[in-house]
Amino acid sequence: MTNDTNLTYTIADAEWSDLPHIVAIYNSTVAGRMVTADLEPVTLESRRRWFEEHSPDFRPLWVMKSAQGDIMAWLSFQSFYGRPAYNATAELSIYIAEEHRAKGLGSVLVRKAIDECPRLGVRTLLGFVFGHNEPSLALLRKFGFQEWANLPRVAELDGVERDLIIVGKRIGE
Repeated sequence: MTNDTNLTYTIADAEWSDLPHIVAIYNSTVAGRMVTADLEPVTLESRRRWFEEHSPDFRPLWVMKSAQGDIMAWLSFQSFYGRPAYNATAELSIYIAEEHRAKGLGSVLVRKAIDECPRLGVRTLLGFVFGHNEPSLALLRKFGFQEWANLPRVAELDGVERDLIIVGKRIGE
């Protein structure tokens, strides 16, 4: 158990039994149109293959649990572009349960992700963030991520075109 941000928590590799909670946290962000490009909640079944694509030693999926065992947040490493030449590059995704947002959990997870990159063989981390999602952009900037691309108006959310910002960080530089 670690105690940062005035919360006691553990961060561990996700297990099958965590998947319903992971999906619930993800789905809680869909309606806000800030975090995900999904327009409707996803199903547990639709996320099974995604879950199976993660592994503790290559592309981990972590859950952050409270002292009581409740999942407060999760982080995933996702392969970039799906080809072997990109194995040293990973996309980060972080989702935090609504009642635990703005408490510093995102910072804890980003720090852990950066620290684990050498073990995972990751030399480049990417974030794909909507341009209007300033809280997520600010979080990643705080850890040295820089804007590497701006894809203007590539997403449409409820009739509003939105930019996608790709931020990146080289590990160890």
